[in-house]
Amino acid sequence: MDNIQDNEIAALDVYNVTRLNREVRAVLEGSFPAVWVQGEISNLAQPASGHIYFSLKDQNSQVRCAMFQNRRRSLKFSPENGISVLIRANVSLYENRGEYQLIVEHMEAVGDGALQRAFEELKQRLFKEGLFDEQHKKPVPHLASTIGIITSPTGAAIRDILTVLGRRYPLANIILYPTPVQGENAPAQIISMLQKAERRQECDVLILSRGGGSLEDLWAFNNESLARAIFDCTLPVVTGIGHEIDFTIADFVADHRAPTPSAAAEIVSLDQAQLNMHLQQTSRKIVRLMNILISDRRQNIYQLGKRLPHPVRTLQMISQRLDSLSTQLIHLVRASFSTHTRQLADLNLVLQHNNPVHALKMNLTHCQQLQQRLARSIKLVLKQSAGLLANAGRALETVGPTATLNRGYAIVQQQDGTIVRDATELDLEEIINTRFARGSVESKVKKINKDE
Repeated sequence: MDNIQDNEIAALDVYNVTRLNREVRAVLEGSFPAVWVQGEISNLAQPASGHIYFSLKDQNSQVRCAMFQNRRRSLKFSPENGISVLIRANVSLYENRGEYQLIVEHMEAVGDGALQRAFEELKQRLFKEGLFDEQHKKPVPHLASTIGIITSPTGAAIRDILTVLGRRYPLANIILYPTPVQGENAPAQIISMLQKAERRQECDVLILSRGGGSLEDLWAFNNESLARAIFDCTLPVVTGIGHEIDFTIADFVADHRAPTPSAAAEIVSLDQAQLNMHLQQTSRKIVRLMNILISDRRQNIYQLGKRLPHPVRTLQMISQRLDSLSTQLIHLVRASFSTHTRQLADLNLVLQHNNPVHALKMNLTHCQQLQQRLARSIKLVLKQSAGLLANAGRALETVGPTATLNRGYAIVQQQDGTIVRDATELDLEEIINTRFARGSVESKVKKINKDE
């Protein structure tokens, strides 16, 4: 191709790079509406400006993306490389590099990204409630005699823990609380084992553990109810979940977090070598303190021995003191005996003066007189009462039903014993009982006559 001459160049509409990129940008932004794109974040950059830049990729392609600070504030999760996201963006072009890009207006996590967002939301909420505060953390016992393990009985975690405990602290008693550590029902069953251990109070410390896995595999330990059960547990809880880089909500609430199940076993156990060293140091310290104590006691005994008087002189002083006390006791006994003798004589005179025999004789005579008066009064009252009773009997016979019946009257009663005073109270064919002065009859009502 021949070179273009200067006069021909002047006749052409020649674009410089800036103009070209600007017009391409205008075409792109005007030709595409806002689009939804799903992919995985890579090459994430977060400069101090607050904007974020990253590539969104799938198996075959990638596209550059930019999300500016004003849109980033609405994010409910922290973007990280490897997270799958769904974005709503406008197609544009970065003029300085001539590279087309997406200007992100909205972004949300997908799959593990959604789990990560839920994890962060729960973490922030429990943090604000104070469930992660250090003031609530219980210390791990230095020498736990019984260690409880809440994990799957068939997983790698239990084997690692038992291996470490067998090597470091074979004296410990081990209680396994078997439970699934993955799946929808795992949180409820883990909580049940926590509550069982709490109820039995047979352990000094609990290990809550499982092996490594993806975020979804470890999701049972990001359960809110499980977090609150760990927080409420009165036993110290040590977590050893996943690998060193794995963190779960249970780790934040637990009293101590170990990076692996094996590390959790090391935390709750004291190494045999360290224990032996500790015992030797303690033994030497006890021996040293006992030697010091024995030396001090010997010195005290020596000083006391110098101050102790000779036993013969002590016995002489005691004997002399006993003689003095014996003499004093004899004088006191004699004086007391004399005083009591005088008091006894005085009391005897008073007793003779107040002898109750005389008063008893007088009271006996008075009682006999009262008894005679009482007998006469009773006879009189009985005689008067008998007369009154006889009069009342004669009056009762006069007005009683028997006297009335003897005069030819009768008493009519219904079957339930009710006395009939009005013929209208009866029904035809009703059975009635008629009582006379002597005997009674049963009859049936055939006709009822009313008084005119």
